[in-house]
Amino acid sequence: MVASANPGKLREFKSLLEGLPFELTSLAELNLPSPEETGSSFLENATLKARHAAHLSGFTAVADDSGLEVDALGGAPGLHSARYAGAGADDAANNAKLLQELRGVPMERRRARYRCALVFVSTAEDPAPLRAEGVWEGYILEAPRGRGGFGYDPYFWLPGLKLTAAELDADAKNRLSHRGTAMRALRARLALP
Repeated sequence: MVASANPGKLREFKSLLEGLPFELTSLAELNLPSPEETGSSFLENATLKARHAAHLSGFTAVADDSGLEVDALGGAPGLHSARYAGAGADDAANNAKLLQELRGVPMERRRARYRCALVFVSTAEDPAPLRAEGVWEGYILEAPRGRGGFGYDPYFWLPGLKLTAAELDADAKNRLSHRGTAMRALRARLALP
C-alpha cells in the first residue's frame, strides 16, 4: 500500500518499486481518506501516514512526506509545500506564491532542496518502522521550464545539468531525486534488489 493520493507521487512510486514481488495499491485506489498531517517533521508525517494506511487497509504500507525548502525563505514552504497557497491549493497556486515570496531575490540566494522521508510499516502497530531519507539540491528559477514532473519541478533548477526537474525524463529524475535516493536506501533496508 502506498499511503498517498498524489498522482505524481504514485507514478514515481510505481516506477521506483517496479519489479518487486508485491502488487501496489494506494489510498486513492481504495477510496480511503488521507490523514491530517500533524507532525512537526517530514519523518513524523511519513510515519503517521504509513500507520494510517496500514490501519485502514490491513496491508503493509510505505509513506512519503516530502517538500521543498528554500533557504531565502527560512526553509519554507517545507512541511506546507503541498498547501503553501492554502488548503486545496494546486501546483499553479503554490508556485505563484513561491515566486511572489522570492520576488527580487537574486539567483545566488535562491538555493533550495527537495527533502523526502519514507517510512515502511508491516502493520499499523509496527514497533520498528523502516525509515529512509533523501535530499536533492538546486535553485529556484523565476520562470518555469519543462513539462514533466509535478509540484515545483518546473522551477527547480539543477545547475550541474543546466535543466529543471521538469526537463528530466522519468528515469533520470528517479535516479537523481530526493524520492529516488530515499527509495534506494529503503529498498536496501528491506534487502530488496
